[in-house]
Amino acid sequence: MSGGPLEGVRVVDLTSVVVGPLATQILADHGAEIIKVESGAGDLVRQLNGKSVTPGMGAKFLHLNRNKRSIALDLKQESGMQALKRLIAKADVLVWNVRPAAMARLGLSYEDVKKINPKIVYCGLYGFGQDGRYKDKPAYDTIIQGAAGMAALHHRATGEPRYVPMVVADKTVGMIAVQMIVMALYRREKTGEGSSIGIPMFENLVKFVLEEHMYLTTFQPPLGGTGDPRLLDPQTKPIPTKDGYICISANTNPQAFGLFNAMGRPELKEDPRLSSVQARFANVSYYFEVRNAAFSVKTTAEWLQLLDANDVPAMPYHTLESVQEDPHLTDAGFFLTKDHPTEGKIREMRLPNVWSCGTRKEWSPAPKLGQQSVEVLREHGFDDAAIDQMVASGATVDGKLKS
Repeated sequence: MSGGPLEGVRVVDLTSVVVGPLATQILADHGAEIIKVESGAGDLVRQLNGKSVTPGMGAKFLHLNRNKRSIALDLKQESGMQALKRLIAKADVLVWNVRPAAMARLGLSYEDVKKINPKIVYCGLYGFGQDGRYKDKPAYDTIIQGAAGMAALHHRATGEPRYVPMVVADKTVGMIAVQMIVMALYRREKTGEGSSIGIPMFENLVKFVLEEHMYLTTFQPPLGGTGDPRLLDPQTKPIPTKDGYICISANTNPQAFGLFNAMGRPELKEDPRLSSVQARFANVSYYFEVRNAAFSVKTTAEWLQLLDANDVPAMPYHTLESVQEDPHLTDAGFFLTKDHPTEGKIREMRLPNVWSCGTRKEWSPAPKLGQQSVEVLREHGFDDAAIDQMVASGATVDGKLKS
């Protein structure tokens, strides 16, 4: 028994790389049983993460695939496909992230799968919605960032189009998938009916970008142009101090007036360009210029003390290294050291959110390719002779036999 709010939910996971594995990792962390179905070559992200102790066990793979079991199946072989169908018959959820046409060619469309398991929650994550001309195009995170306008935000702010240097499109859509799956499971509890869910990355990221940056073109006819000026101003960035940087956001009048007090410029509260929320919005470049110019004379620690005393939201600027030493995260026990059976000691992060009902009781490490193939097949009615035949033919991989 895994514990957690999703205890008893069984998920067949046909996803790879980030968008789908992040979704199923979140489900796993909250108690769902995840059977990760991989090809004989394994999830691509096994190979996309620099050095590792064991081949195919890179850092990104370890973080995205904990609390899952891996079964390797060759779906081009009849025995591999029949094994998958047995898994689906006993599952609550099927998650996949290839183009819908590829699922149809495999005989795994929603109509096909519903015949095997009428109550299945069938969730597909793919690049583009199926109602437009891009429906058959492949997609990765950077493709979606550029096509959805996210890279253009950097262009507007800095003069150069850039991708956000993390897989923000994949992660955003992966979290949306979790929401949709859990809503579908709730609906099934109420009605007894399964669901088909389609989650296109492109449309979701366009919505994500334009909720703020459609801006004055929201109105018809437009009242002005696109882009929230507070977020696109070139000065919207960490502010240099005497010994580093600081991050500040002072939006309300009490916060802005507290900032002016901390800066030693209380007279700015009477400046008509800065005296109200509306005035600061209309004069955002001037506001940021005045603000940023003040911070080079003191250290980050000195400014944080002053800003805290004036109740102004501020935090130190962290690097990827220093955030791992943040004292708040240390207080919270956020970083955990785990013993991985093949990778040795690894650093993990605990779940950020808390539940009164608890979460998964036991942590299990990300699996080697096909590590649980034999046990999963046995659980689904395959005898040893059939399993041996599947291993011999390459329809499955017994990961426990691999070094």
